[in-house]
Amino acid sequence: MSVHILAIESSCDETSAAVVDDGRKIRSNIIYTQIATHKAYGGVVPEIASREHLRKISSVVKLALEESGLAPSSLDAVAVTKGPGLIGSLLVGLSYAKAVAETLEIPLIGVHHLSGHLYGGVMSAQDMEPPLCALIASGGHSSIVYMPEHLRFEVMGETRDDAAGEVLDKIARSLGLPYPGGAALERLAEGGDPEAIDFPRAWLGPDSYDFSFSGLKSHVLNYLNRAAMKNEEVNKADVAASFQQALFEVLSKKTIRACKERGVKQLILSGGVAANGRLKSMMAEHAEAEGIRFHAPPKILCTDNAAMIGSVAYYKYLKKDFNSISLNATANMPLQNE
Repeated sequence: MSVHILAIESSCDETSAAVVDDGRKIRSNIIYTQIATHKAYGGVVPEIASREHLRKISSVVKLALEESGLAPSSLDAVAVTKGPGLIGSLLVGLSYAKAVAETLEIPLIGVHHLSGHLYGGVMSAQDMEPPLCALIASGGHSSIVYMPEHLRFEVMGETRDDAAGEVLDKIARSLGLPYPGGAALERLAEGGDPEAIDFPRAWLGPDSYDFSFSGLKSHVLNYLNRAAMKNEEVNKADVAASFQQALFEVLSKKTIRACKERGVKQLILSGGVAANGRLKSMMAEHAEAEGIRFHAPPKILCTDNAAMIGSVAYYKYLKKDFNSISLNATANMPLQNE
């Protein structure tokens, strides 16, 4: 008999609710994005984000249930992102999930946001089971994770400063591109030469799986500032393409090396940056050369969404790993075994 889980995600600026069966079948996955709201500010404003969640969460959950075709009484559990994220935004989703759990008398399952991103890849790939490695790349995180079995995670490497998505947005802004910057920069880079400018790669030593992108960011900003001071014209497409090449080369090569060290033949690329076509093609090429099966989820499962939270929750449900009504949200939370 299938396990039906209502999942809620509100860690940043997307209000999302989904109904997921058995960790893989998505009955519904409703996402309300606040991009238009925050565009005027050039980035997410936390207080505005939490207010928007409050305004939309009831209608988003209601629509998710309607599209699922299930009555609330058929739900087996409610899952919710417990962190990391914007604390005000997290609390909106958590409070709503608690109310659902209490009203329907069903278990409450708190889920780590990064494990959700990883499982966005698992649930969308046919027969993708651990052991595997994953690169989770988003606006706030860049992590290489080894998953030997379900719900067990070993963080092999992570960013020491700027996350991949963060530095993409900052360089996009410096090029005068609109918010959200990452997607606009990708479009610009398609018309540029990735070998035009030799931007630096920070490898951090032969045995390190960590990332550092602040030096790359500074180098690109200095390149643009020097050109402006000299009144020199800059080929923005070449800058975008060369910057992406430097960033993605480090991400992909370190992740492939991690797979080889752990002896795994399956690799998932997940998180918002996983929607970037250049990164996907580069990682797929490197994985194929090493005989590693590579998978990146469809775009809707790359960005923040509730279906990925429902996938993790299914495996926690099987273990009866439930939370009490006292569960609290945490803004900063390292990835831990679920």
